[in-house]
Amino acid sequence: MANAFDPENFFARRCLWVNGPVIVGAGPSGLAVGAGLKQQGVPFIMLERANCIASLWQNNTYDRLKLHLPKQFCQLPYFQFPNNFPEYPTKYQFIDYLESYAKHFEISPRFNESVESAKYDETCGLWRVKTVTSSGSIKGEVEYICRWLVVATGENAEKMVPEFEGLQDFGGNVMHACDYKSGETYRGKRVLVVGCGNSGMEVSLDLCHHNAHPSMVVRSSVHVLPREVLGKSTFELAVSMMKWLPIWLVDKTLLVIARMVLGNIEKYGLKRPSMGPLQLKNTEGKTPVLDVGALQKIRSGEIRIVPGIKKFSPGRAELINGENLEIDSVILATGYCSNVPSWLKENKFFSRSGIPKSPFPNGWKAKDGLYAVGFTKRGLSGASLDAIRVAHDIGKIWNEETNHKKHSVTVAVARHRRCKSHC
Repeated sequence: MANAFDPENFFARRCLWVNGPVIVGAGPSGLAVGAGLKQQGVPFIMLERANCIASLWQNNTYDRLKLHLPKQFCQLPYFQFPNNFPEYPTKYQFIDYLESYAKHFEISPRFNESVESAKYDETCGLWRVKTVTSSGSIKGEVEYICRWLVVATGENAEKMVPEFEGLQDFGGNVMHACDYKSGETYRGKRVLVVGCGNSGMEVSLDLCHHNAHPSMVVRSSVHVLPREVLGKSTFELAVSMMKWLPIWLVDKTLLVIARMVLGNIEKYGLKRPSMGPLQLKNTEGKTPVLDVGALQKIRSGEIRIVPGIKKFSPGRAELINGENLEIDSVILATGYCSNVPSWLKENKFFSRSGIPKSPFPNGWKAKDGLYAVGFTKRGLSGASLDAIRVAHDIGKIWNEETNHKKHSVTVAVARHRRCKSHC
């Protein structure tokens, strides 16, 4: 019978009260918030659509990836990297660090639970977070009712795949850089890498190391800086200078250093933006490339720089300069974007692109108990700063109210009852 009672389906549709915040995302941002809340004794639930923490790092990064910045700028709050880790830890070392972080703070996310929608209920003054759970044969829907919602899905939740004319007729292998692991399977192949950011540069370099023949599409201007200057991190140098000098002067200094160390990169087809690297990062979120060896391959011709793509055809890419490039494979190093607009039913705090409208350092807190972590365009250090602010803000309210338990319990029960009537 179509409407027969199904006990499994009945119990799969649950409405749960959360005695604390719901954190969406178990990447570095979510883990940092969770650690801060644990420090203050605030309970929470962490939801993660994947089957592991830091799924972007574990499932969507290439094998040769290392942290681009020194480890002291990438560690999360309250827990340092092991002393035996190198200055630039590998992705596997960073994953081990995150696993240790979650274990140390006893953070246990609810995996395979994808948030379908989150909406603030004006009637009861609480958030309603609807999820779909899929773990093996167990499937179900849950609605969490909570006072605070922490959005920690970050800027890089979804891959960006631009449309190209004729790509469906190309016939060769096409993948996004998030699915690229190693150049081992590309030996002897002609590969078109679309994108010249850090991922595009490193994928092209890795292809060279595996005797492939990469061509890298450079459609716009890009800043390339040496990762180190005289053994010292360029980023660390910039941070030190920012304490004493205005940003425009730091940018000029960095560009002078880059010219001295790297030479004139524009003659290889890498045109620099008119805006300085730090100012461009702050205003548009475009990260400068920190060179780890790709530029040498570009100079030698092992990585060929080509202009934008006009269209694809079987086995070929026609460039905007009229040249037809014969290729075997395409790797799209075209970046990532936020997925917040697809599930968060809110349009005042977040923009249409899923980034807080207020720039750093003011984009971590909205009204009605809504918070955001991991959207600063300043990497792990920016996410850590926001995580500390969020945990302290929620912890302060929590601890003030737990000192008045009777009042707190009465309010929570009343709200819960009002909200349950809508479940």
